[in-house]
Amino acid sequence: MSDLVLRENHGGAAILTLNRPEKLNALSKDLIERLEEHVDALARESKQIGLVILRGAGGNFSSGHDMQEVLGQVKAHAKPHHYVDVIDKVADLPQPVVSAVQGHCSTGALELALAADLIVAAANAQFCDAYARWGLTPIWGLSLRLPHRIGTAKASEMMFTCRTYSGSEAYDMHLANFCFADQDFEAGLAALAADILANSWYSNQVNKRALIASDGLPLHEAHALRIFKNEGLAPDAAQRVERFFKRRKPSA
Repeated sequence: MSDLVLRENHGGAAILTLNRPEKLNALSKDLIERLEEHVDALARESKQIGLVILRGAGGNFSSGHDMQEVLGQVKAHAKPHHYVDVIDKVADLPQPVVSAVQGHCSTGALELALAADLIVAAANAQFCDAYARWGLTPIWGLSLRLPHRIGTAKASEMMFTCRTYSGSEAYDMHLANFCFADQDFEAGLAALAADILANSWYSNQVNKRALIASDGLPLHEAHALRIFKNEGLAPDAAQRVERFFKRRKPSA
């Protein structure tokens, strides 16, 4: 598998790193194909991997779609729908997915980051939707995912102005779930990963399926979904409850 996307497993987490630092990890056809190979593998590893972290090499998440490739697609009137298929696969992974954003996260990269369940930003993060600057339109899901996450008014602001927003601004608008000072970013990300991985992977995955399945449904329709009529217990529920009472048991 190419080095355009690196995978490292650590304590139950799979860390996928976009690896074109000399191009600010710009998204290319080859990179997206390598990402898809990793994501397809992770979809089959729900018992071995409890969390997926998506990040970029060299202190940047990604500058977005490689503009040289965009130019070729514009001239050829191409429709790069393969990208949205892969981004949807990221969103639909059974495991919780975290986008860890440092530095650039522009346009196509923002589309990819939004496919995650949680976004963690460094203070130096630079979030931007610059499609209108280039005379392009979002076709990978941003026009749906961005307003869903931050509201229509704020999404309109990002889309119409093409302004850049820092990590703290992204946190304030609920684009990012967390924002850490640059020097604290790795520690903050590791602590969040530890919190997620300490819980039942089975429960996390059921919760994620329920959130996806019920998204946008009225309450009574959501309750009618079969996913809410499960047995309610993870395979390790008994052991977890036993550990709880052992911790509470007074010492002799």
